[in-house]
Amino acid sequence: MTPQGTSLIGQHAVSGNQAVIRAIDPASGDTLAPDYRGLSRTEVAQACELAWAAFDHYRETSLEERATFLETIAAEIEALGDALVKRAMGETGLPQARIEGERGRTCGQLRLFASVVRAGEWLDVRVDPALPDRQPMPRVDLRQRHVALGPVTVFGASNFPLAFSVAGGDTASALAAGCPVVVKAHSAHPGTSELVGRAVQKAVASCGLPEGVFSLLFGSGKEIGQALVADPHIQAVGFTGSRSGGLALMATAQARPQPIPVYAEMSSINPVFLLPEALKARSQEIAEGFIGSLNMGAGQFCTNPGLVIAIKDKALDAFTAAAGEAVKGSAAQTMLTPGIHAAYQDGIGALVGEAREIARGPVGDGPCACQPALFAASASDFLKSDALQAEVFGAASLVIECDDLDEMRAVAEHLEGQLTTTLQMDDGDLDAARALLPVLERKAGRVLANGWPTGVEVCHAMVHGGPFPATSDSRTTSVGSAAIYRFLRPVCYQNLPEGLLPEALKEDNPLGVSRLVDGKRD
Repeated sequence: MTPQGTSLIGQHAVSGNQAVIRAIDPASGDTLAPDYRGLSRTEVAQACELAWAAFDHYRETSLEERATFLETIAAEIEALGDALVKRAMGETGLPQARIEGERGRTCGQLRLFASVVRAGEWLDVRVDPALPDRQPMPRVDLRQRHVALGPVTVFGASNFPLAFSVAGGDTASALAAGCPVVVKAHSAHPGTSELVGRAVQKAVASCGLPEGVFSLLFGSGKEIGQALVADPHIQAVGFTGSRSGGLALMATAQARPQPIPVYAEMSSINPVFLLPEALKARSQEIAEGFIGSLNMGAGQFCTNPGLVIAIKDKALDAFTAAAGEAVKGSAAQTMLTPGIHAAYQDGIGALVGEAREIARGPVGDGPCACQPALFAASASDFLKSDALQAEVFGAASLVIECDDLDEMRAVAEHLEGQLTTTLQMDDGDLDAARALLPVLERKAGRVLANGWPTGVEVCHAMVHGGPFPATSDSRTTSVGSAAIYRFLRPVCYQNLPEGLLPEALKEDNPLGVSRLVDGKRD
């Protein structure tokens, strides 16, 4: 299969007539065929209307039907074979192993949600039977389940062309919840997006589902995205991208006559706290692990360790020297797009004016090569400068030098919300870690010990979220099985006759799902 340069509205391929989108190979700067023309607001409305028409049918598909659909999407993506891998490599500059690994993660997410759907725990069924003889007042029959919110708009991310894109985590969790999805493809990898979109489209047809369950739209600039969020048929938004982009979508969603939730992942510098005993015992080892995490994928991960906090002493000097040497030996890697590369250069330029430079890596040859960089600043300067807390998306990090543990805690308190915080610690650091932990719990969605934040496991316990500005809603996660709850809401049924009750709430529990009956798990 080769990309055709079209959007997908239900089962139809649609060529737009708005501004042209062209993929660029970031390693060479060459443009890649075909051209994609953006859609108009009329076509956006058509996709949203189609999603709404599909909603009531799709949300009541059986658990098995929906799980099979998710598994079919995974199989169709795998069936694209090398064509998908090669196209994604050409549009992103990412190596084959990374793309193949991301494809595996994408299909694994879909299959994880298939198992979640079959288990039915997400329905959260609660039954409080009628108590007609209860004194002083009888109780009516009350039954509750979760239902899908409605059609969801998903925005593809720039840094994960598969796992956070057309059929990525937001799409998989929304479809699992019973929500049709309208995807706004990222303009950086349109061919990759179209190939995956056609795989989803094929799965919709082969599973006999309404065509509006899935659409894929292209459009440059902000107009299409804003039109999607403003459309009255859309009931929730999944977004991974910049803080400015997320805030703009949130403003649109809140300005609607009926405001809707926006689940936006936006900005995080993922601070790492190097506690004294750990730093004394293994500064070289920690430095090597840090730079390995920092430079992974040219630093283009939302969990990249962009901040290191430690107490000034000889151990920190040894760490900084070792980390600096590792940076100098780190080859420049290709960044995903010219725009991301330009933003990285601007971010480095801002740090030059605020912090002292420790080391730079070699200059790369390509037009979008990321030259790694490491800087340092005092804790007192960090506490006075908002610029030092700004995310630099790429392989750059800042070491914050503290006078003592009290100043380290002050830095922690000063931090914005984060996706992750990390403690590098030994047994002798337990008291210091214990003092920091309440602060870190308030600041982040995931707290690590003796690891590195890059590498997000797709599983049941993972939280990929955090307080603002890491995300727009700290109560949720965009990775892991709990992501399904973003696109659900509870409905209570009072005294409905058996014939009107949904399958999940019928007396004999035909779905065989776990239920809370009169306060006890059955």
